[in-house]
Amino acid sequence: MMKKCLRLIAVAVVCSLALPVMAAEKVEPVRMGSGIMTFDTVPGWGFDEQGRSVLGPTHGGVVVDKEGNIYTSAKIGVFVFSPDGKVVRRFLGDEYSNIHDLEIRDEPEGEFIYGARNVAGEGIKFHAQTGDIILKLPFPKESGLNLKKFAPTAITVAPEGDIILSDGYASNYIFKFDKNGKYKSHFGKKGNGMKEFNTAHGMTLDTRYDPPRLLICDRNHQPKGRLLHYDLDGNFIGEVITGLGMPTSVAIQGDYVSVPDLHGRLVILDKDNTIVAVLGNNEDANTRRNFNVPQDQWREGIFSGTHSSYWDKEGNLYVQDWNVSGRLMKLVRVK
Repeated sequence: MMKKCLRLIAVAVVCSLALPVMAAEKVEPVRMGSGIMTFDTVPGWGFDEQGRSVLGPTHGGVVVDKEGNIYTSAKIGVFVFSPDGKVVRRFLGDEYSNIHDLEIRDEPEGEFIYGARNVAGEGIKFHAQTGDIILKLPFPKESGLNLKKFAPTAITVAPEGDIILSDGYASNYIFKFDKNGKYKSHFGKKGNGMKEFNTAHGMTLDTRYDPPRLLICDRNHQPKGRLLHYDLDGNFIGEVITGLGMPTSVAIQGDYVSVPDLHGRLVILDKDNTIVAVLGNNEDANTRRNFNVPQDQWREGIFSGTHSSYWDKEGNLYVQDWNVSGRLMKLVRVK
């Protein structure tokens, strides 16, 4: 009798442990946005077989290569996913860790990833297929500046190959190098004035204009964050839009710009720099702008600390949250 009771108890325990998994509801896609900028989420995209994120803590960028593979940076390195969310390669270790921002460029020798490494205090360039590092950009002493800290947050590349690196977590100077890494010039400074940066956090080449210009996220500018235009020689052009909360990065496709906001939303601007859609808006003050939201508390279609985004050729968006568990989401454009 005692053995029978113990067997029944064991079965009951196993069943009770299995019940949450069996009873778990399937996560359905969430539709967001408006008009031609309407998207559906892809639940579980990029997860492993156990349904967990493979990334670890994320505070980085995301880009897409010409084959449609998605590169995203995490604390431990760079992960490359296929469009269906499978990991196809990784670049891990100290040399690839803590890349805060990514840019990708198709060059005669192949596609290359450019990265801004805030913790390591450098810019970096490596081959997208092999991971071979071919260039590092430390603080340029030739600038004559006497900086106590160098913490780059954003990087982009001009059409002729000049590399532009923003020291957004320190001096807020933006440095320009030639394609071989030789220092050329710098501009900007820390402050809250019209031509000053209060955390020059994100940056890209704004190809909506001819000639292209720099589009820069002035994340902490008061009273609220803004976007700015500068020419490629560092001359101020003007404010693009203000009142964006904490804009972290910018990505261009055609006439449209995706702008993640650390408060847990992503806005899309048209060529007139008017907001045409808002994605993933988080109304919960406890989870927006919050790194410490574990995966079991993620809400489908709701962002927490939106940090980076990128478009693929079909107009889909990949969005990374600043997050302790490592969150990268795919949003499929509704045609």
